[in-house]
Amino acid sequence: MSFRRGSFKSFAISIIQIITIICQVLTEEPRFAEPIPNVTVALGRDASLPCVVEHLGTYKVAWIHIDRQMILTIHRHVITRLARFSVSHDNAMTWLLHVSQVQQEDRGYYMCQVNTNPMISQVGYLQVVVPPNILDEESTQSAVAVRENQNISLVCKADGFPTPKIMWRREDGQPISVDRRKKVTVYEGASLSLQRISRTEMGAYLCIATNAVPPSVSKRIIVDVECVVVSPMIWVPNQLVGAPAGTDVTVDCHTEAHPRAISYWVYDNVMVLPTKKYAVTTDENSYRAHMKLTVRNLQTGDFGNYRCISKNSLGETEGSIRLYEIPMPSTSPKATEMKSTANKESARRANVSREREREHVREHVREHERDATERPSVVRAQLDRAPERDAHNVYRAPHPHLASGTGDRRCWRQTYFFVILLVQIDFLV
Repeated sequence: MSFRRGSFKSFAISIIQIITIICQVLTEEPRFAEPIPNVTVALGRDASLPCVVEHLGTYKVAWIHIDRQMILTIHRHVITRLARFSVSHDNAMTWLLHVSQVQQEDRGYYMCQVNTNPMISQVGYLQVVVPPNILDEESTQSAVAVRENQNISLVCKADGFPTPKIMWRREDGQPISVDRRKKVTVYEGASLSLQRISRTEMGAYLCIATNAVPPSVSKRIIVDVECVVVSPMIWVPNQLVGAPAGTDVTVDCHTEAHPRAISYWVYDNVMVLPTKKYAVTTDENSYRAHMKLTVRNLQTGDFGNYRCISKNSLGETEGSIRLYEIPMPSTSPKATEMKSTANKESARRANVSREREREHVREHVREHERDATERPSVVRAQLDRAPERDAHNVYRAPHPHLASGTGDRRCWRQTYFFVILLVQIDFLV
């Protein structure tokens, strides 16, 4: 009997424990399964903040914008009058707050709250980033003028979030002079000061605003330096240009003038205009200009003197380029390497033959020098001779070099015998 009583007691305790566990499960309080992440979104885009709650039961979830102290949603109902806010539930544990077309005022902390007793809540942050925007009304105008050796300050203001960084660079890629002591390719700061500016610093300056939120923006400011120039200056890279007939050729001049000059080309006292024959281009960069003239399909009448002229209100100057004809380069056949023994032997024999001919000529020269040493009067007689002229009074230049062969030996023997004959006649007389 006692055994039965002990078994019943154990069974009753087990039933009580099971009922207790079931009650605890049925009455378990809600809790957050994970924190609300911080969300970053660009201006004008859509964003969503999740709130994950376990064991919600009959309790309600509400969203509140803390910075505005504004109740946005309760359960499935939108309380705020802002149509850009909405809420959704995935029928599980996640409640999503949706913000469409995010504005800057939407930035801040958002609270997900459950109406337990006491209340439980957690907070997430919505970050709204804004691309940079240059404020024209607070920046230097797009074109400014300053006299040479004066100071000027260029200002560029921009807004955005995070705060944009301002950088300056020259459009032509040239360095920027900072305090006349150092030069930098990129200068950082909202204000760029140019001390004792020179005409070499004339041109377009770019103010670039960036904050890692695309797109970056820029403003172009043209700085015009009013400098005193008596007249335009011209320099010509190549004053002599040769080209074969039937080809195209380009000649060029570099000019520098302020105020801006009018530049043109002249050939045979006539201004050159763009035609099928001529291509005229001018690349201008502030007070500098690069003039180019291309002459197509060169003919005999195209060779001569071309002038590049630059003229402004202070004066005029010109540069001259002479275009002359050169022969068309010929394409010689490529040499083929001879690898056979017979070809090598032929080449060796040809070299030996040429060396013998050179030795033969050197022997004649030595013989001539010996004769000159022994008979100076004969040499003088030969030097005093006038060049030969034929019956038609045509000038024939003496042979420029000594040639090898039996004909030269015969010529030297005749001259030698002729001199001996003259000496004998002189003795007889």
